[in-house]
Parts: sequence; structure tokens; C-alpha cells
Amino acid sequence: MKPQDMKDLRELIEFLKQYQVAEFDLDRGDIKIRLKFAQAAAPASGIADLARLAAAPAAASASSALPNAEPAAAAPAADPDAGLHIVKSPIVGTYYGSPSPGAPPFVAPGDRVERGQVICIVEAMKLMNEIESDASGEVVKIFISNGQPIEFGQPLFSIRVG
Repeated sequence: MKPQDMKDLRELIEFLKQYQVAEFDLDRGDIKIRLKFAQAAAPASGIADLARLAAAPAAASASSALPNAEPAAAAPAADPDAGLHIVKSPIVGTYYGSPSPGAPPFVAPGDRVERGQVICIVEAMKLMNEIESDASGEVVKIFISNGQPIEFGQPLFSIRVG
């Protein structure tokens, strides 16, 4: 392994220990890693739980980067995301935002979409399923990144209908 790979592995192990993940498998090409930690019984975590755990350190490091900053207001007066339509995954699988590697994405924030327009692909059991928009409007946010595993009902996009 390269020194950078070893550093990444150490960071991954520390992350898994910090959030008390009992088991972890990674299979990328010729590299296969299985980590199993001996610890007290804990409830099983799903993919969504692991994704939330992965996002937590990034948010924590961003907020700790400014130690003298004022704390954010508890609740803003008007939620900018209020009234947005959320497109959710109809199946479990792997999210792909473009038709093939290196191709431009189906949609990006700011793009206008029409009802029935293909906005992404979800691979499930080696089948590529085209996911269509169920609303017309402007794409405001994409909640997942390319190649990320997703679950049934997981939010994929927010659309400002209109």
C-alpha cells in the first residue's frame, strides 16, 4: 500500500472506532479490507446511519474551524427550503448522476426539469433503472453523490415546483 493509502486507512479506523461501528467491509479492485471491532453489543446500523455518521465529522470540523464565530441562530425566520418538492428513491441501489462515466450529469442545481424527464440512474441487481422527475420545476439541491448507495425512500433531489 502507498503511504497515502495507509494514512487513509488509519483515519477510517479512527472514524469507525469513534462512532463505535462494529464491522466494516471494503472491496475495491484488488484491495479487500474487513474490520471487526470487539465491543459491547450495539444496534445494527444501516447504510443511511453510516452516511449520517460520515457527514457528522465534516459538519463538526466546519463549525470548529471558526472558534470565535458567533453560534448560528436556533431557527431562521423563513426556511428557504420550505415548499420544495423532494424526489425520493423508488428503489434500493447505487446512485449515478450521469448516463456513463465521464458524461455530463442528467441534471445540476439550477437546471429546469419537466415531469417524466430522466434525472438519474439507480443500479439495482446489475440493472440500470432510469429515475424520472415526478414534478416540473427547478432543481435546487442534489442530496447524494455519484456512486453512493441509496435506500428506498431516501431523498435524491429537491425541486422548486413551478
